[in-house]
Amino acid sequence: MIHKAICVLMLVAGQAAWSQAEDRAVLNGRITANSADLEGVYVINAQTEVMAATNDLGAFSILAKPGDELVFSSIQFKENRVLLQPENFCDVTFSVRLNVIMHQLQEVVVKNYNGINAVALGIIPSGQKTYTEAERKLHTATALNATANAGSMAGGSVSADPLLNFFSGRTAMLKKEVAVEKKEFFMKLLERMFSLDHFIDRLKIPAEYVKGFEYYAVENDKFTVILNSKNRTSTEFLLGELAVKYKEIIARENK
Repeated sequence: MIHKAICVLMLVAGQAAWSQAEDRAVLNGRITANSADLEGVYVINAQTEVMAATNDLGAFSILAKPGDELVFSSIQFKENRVLLQPENFCDVTFSVRLNVIMHQLQEVVVKNYNGINAVALGIIPSGQKTYTEAERKLHTATALNATANAGSMAGGSVSADPLLNFFSGRTAMLKKEVAVEKKEFFMKLLERMFSLDHFIDRLKIPAEYVKGFEYYAVENDKFTVILNSKNRTSTEFLLGELAVKYKEIIARENK
């Protein structure tokens, strides 16, 4: 008799569990967060203890029904619990927002070593002009060497190299290198100061013309002086004026 009762209870429990499983449907959802690392977040049905994990896009699928509680857990996000509603199963994309865990860092001591340089260490004398690579080449090619051929006449003489460089065209070529180097410097400075979206969305420059506009801007001497001052407000103002003129040029060329 006892064995029969146990069998009946097991059968009832099994039917209840089967019925409970049948009531549940696959719920497709996705997590969102201020982070690109959305993979590997555990999604647990607290009622059935069924578990799933998100993919690299934050998407997941799990058996559930209205009234179930989903638990979202991972090392990079704060735990979030969501009580499922009937409308969650009607949404095209069921979305859950997670908050990133902000880890408290230990105290960091930053020491300022700006005063330590070649001049402070006595390696080079103070007040000496610094040159870029292109400027050094040009300086070397055009500088007069008063010690060259010393002794051939009173007071010595000057080297003929600068004259040879001038007539051979080397000096002109080196001057162009210096000009190109300066333009490249201003281009990099401009791109660090303003993003591509700023040119496209704010200044309304077509994407395919952005690089051309950057060259157009750094050709303007007034603009490069302000750009080199790193005053963002003044630079942005003048950049807006140049953008208006550049778009007029584009419009004329596309007629």
